[in-house]
Amino acid sequence: MSADPIYTEMIIEYSRNPSNFGKIENPHIHRHDSNPLCGDSIDLYVNVDGNKITEVKFDGKGCAICMACTSVLTEMIKGKNLEEVKNFKKDDLLSELGLGHLIKTSPVRIKCALLSLKALKYGIYSYFVDKMNDVEAAGKLKEEAASLY
Repeated sequence: MSADPIYTEMIIEYSRNPSNFGKIENPHIHRHDSNPLCGDSIDLYVNVDGNKITEVKFDGKGCAICMACTSVLTEMIKGKNLEEVKNFKKDDLLSELGLGHLIKTSPVRIKCALLSLKALKYGIYSYFVDKMNDVEAAGKLKEEAASLY
């Protein structure tokens, strides 16, 4: 039996009933990003206390893969410290939903899957520059976000 139907069910479930969907008023981190090839458009909102992510939400519209991956990403980062999160790799997110095969089989869909991670990396980049004055860490995050796909 193939694992694909299980992952398809997971993707559909997360896209229909996303975790952490909504907005945060006056978040510490806010980032909008979009994928014009698919029509995905998301806003990611994050609150930080010290170095820990205390609240994360997202708002927007997109395909099932984008919505599912964004939902899962919010679950993965909530309660984590910024050091852990800034080191997240695309494989961390893709493997959570069994989407590792997208890297080789569907370069257009990989952009859907990684849109939220790209937004998160750029959002944390801005936070490191503006709030923490850590230009070195910010530069690494910016490079990583730019090279996700």
